[in-house]
Amino acid sequence: MPAAQSRPAAHVVGDRDAIAIGEGLLDRSLPVRAWTHEAHCIATVFLMRMHPDLDLSRQLPKLIRAYNEATGVPNSDTRGYHETITQFYIRAIAYGLARQPSGLGLGEACTRLIASPFGARDLPLTFYSRERLFSVEARRIWIAPDLRELDLEGIG
Repeated sequence: MPAAQSRPAAHVVGDRDAIAIGEGLLDRSLPVRAWTHEAHCIATVFLMRMHPDLDLSRQLPKLIRAYNEATGVPNSDTRGYHETITQFYIRAIAYGLARQPSGLGLGEACTRLIASPFGARDLPLTFYSRERLFSVEARRIWIAPDLRELDLEGIG
């Protein structure tokens, strides 16, 4: 599968929007209908920028599981939290942010990340087959890609 392509952002993310999404994850007040792929990316950028002391590879899974439970979404073998996708995007978002110009505001960093290949919904499928990525095992634990090595340098 070809690498995910950069595309225009569906909307511009303002600083206030990014803070509301990030805080909404933390305090579990974000409406479940607003917990989209883009919101996952925005919340991750928010946490990386506003809470750099957090070890996201350990803390983000707990935050997402708790948010899901608070909003009535079961964390099961078919719904809710997905370990491999979460750990993949922590890496991809950190990599994408490191390539942005310094001094960007939170909202602009989110907007650029979402519009980049590193925020693309289909980016994991550059590295994983659908069968492997959407397996019960991948939902429960981190599993390595099966299509190609997880090297983000060639993306974008």
